[in-house]
Amino acid sequence: MKKFLLAVLGIFVILVAVLLIKMYTYPFKKIAVQTSEGWKPVKNDSAVMHLSGGLKIPTVSTGSLGEFNYAPFDQFKEYLKASYPLVYQNTENNEINTHALVFRLKGSNPSLQPILFLSHIDVVPPGEADVINKELNIFKPDDQPLSPVSKVAEDWDFEPFSGNVANGRIYGRGAIDMKGMLFSLMESMNTMVKNKKVPKRDIYLAFGFDEEVGGQKGAMQIADYFKKKGLQFDTVYDEGGLIMQKGNVAGIDSDVAVVGCAEKGFLSAKIKVKGLGGHSSMPPMESAIGKAAVIMQRFEDDQMKPEITPLIKEFFNNIGGAMPFTSRLAISNQWLLKPLLLSQLTKNNTTNALVRTTTALTMMKGSDGTNVLSPEVEFVVNFRLLPGNTVKDVHDHIAKATEGFDVEVEEIDNTREASAVSSSNTKGFKLIEAGVKEIYPSAIVTPYLTLGGTDAYKYQIVSKNIYRFMPIRINSSEQQSIHSTNEYISIENYLKMIHYFEFVMMNYDK
Repeated sequence: MKKFLLAVLGIFVILVAVLLIKMYTYPFKKIAVQTSEGWKPVKNDSAVMHLSGGLKIPTVSTGSLGEFNYAPFDQFKEYLKASYPLVYQNTENNEINTHALVFRLKGSNPSLQPILFLSHIDVVPPGEADVINKELNIFKPDDQPLSPVSKVAEDWDFEPFSGNVANGRIYGRGAIDMKGMLFSLMESMNTMVKNKKVPKRDIYLAFGFDEEVGGQKGAMQIADYFKKKGLQFDTVYDEGGLIMQKGNVAGIDSDVAVVGCAEKGFLSAKIKVKGLGGHSSMPPMESAIGKAAVIMQRFEDDQMKPEITPLIKEFFNNIGGAMPFTSRLAISNQWLLKPLLLSQLTKNNTTNALVRTTTALTMMKGSDGTNVLSPEVEFVVNFRLLPGNTVKDVHDHIAKATEGFDVEVEEIDNTREASAVSSSNTKGFKLIEAGVKEIYPSAIVTPYLTLGGTDAYKYQIVSKNIYRFMPIRINSSEQQSIHSTNEYISIENYLKMIHYFEFVMMNYDK
């Protein structure tokens, strides 16, 4: 027995040694220590005023395309023309499908593939939250900035379409998503034109107008327009990642710039479950709603298998060096600890979404009466597809969950596969890294999986290098204001974003 115990102890010691050696020799990305603070914003009231005015125009997209109030979109087009006459005078500019906008700044070398920057004009509705201060036309760019919010606001500080400038912030629906980026791009191109900077390759800007409801008439039409012209872009830049402020990524004591090199796919299925209807005084042993409940429980109990894709592996390799000991141990020893690592990742909503096709039960409809048994119950389940999983995989998963029941399955909304994964070993990605270091030298820059949908997906027909990233540094509460209450962008973030895009445009071929 003693020899046996000694042998077990010896194996344990060897195992621990192997784990530690693999961790300390694992090729985690080196975290550079930076002492400089990066580029400091220069006062630019004109740029702030341009964005402020753009936020006053309620370019809301909601419901089905065609039901919009298009008058604000027409107003917005005229506002851009008045705000940036130099850009309009010195670029080729086109309207696609009436309200989408495309600008082309010619480069000196037409043999080089152009680069493309995206944004969108439309915003989501502001919601029904109360407004604390209803005063309009506030423009105080020299206010002492308030600290970033630390929790999601219940009310709007100012009217959602006020565009008020106060407290070091520019307030309004769309400030972050995504007029802040749109005006940053226009300001950057305006600076290039004003300073007579001619890029080596053509630079395109493309602004859709229905991104929030699927982008079918905006971005999709623009991408098709580019394809018909025979254009292929060296790089496409869109929204989808941010610079998460130090302390907002668990276990990381650094700012983290997450760059979406792919985005998840989408499938919503309406499932109709049939049963016996009638009066509730004589119910069957199993009602339609009971059968639906069984199916829904199957969906939640037996979800699609989690996995660490190559993109997420690269993400962990980049940030792992700044993570706690236990995390580094698990990441570097997946040959043994991968089940434990996946178990921990799937316990958190955010990290769970990084490693599996998620399942969300979102809608349900049954009887309209308290004493009526509906012969048919329907519910909606939404899947966000992990790269590597396919729409067919989800179909098979649905078939398994509904096996044994009389059901009809109908896909609703815009089903799409997960996007292709863009390499981080490209000029386009390296310019993102360089641009981030220009404004936040100590930030960790890493590839990432964008969990939501963007217009970028539609441009796969004209580029294989597509990156989703907005260079603003925010905390989780500020991030949650997107599509929620009291959306704002700090003046500092806005001015740094302008500088970032100027840097990328002017340095792409240096």
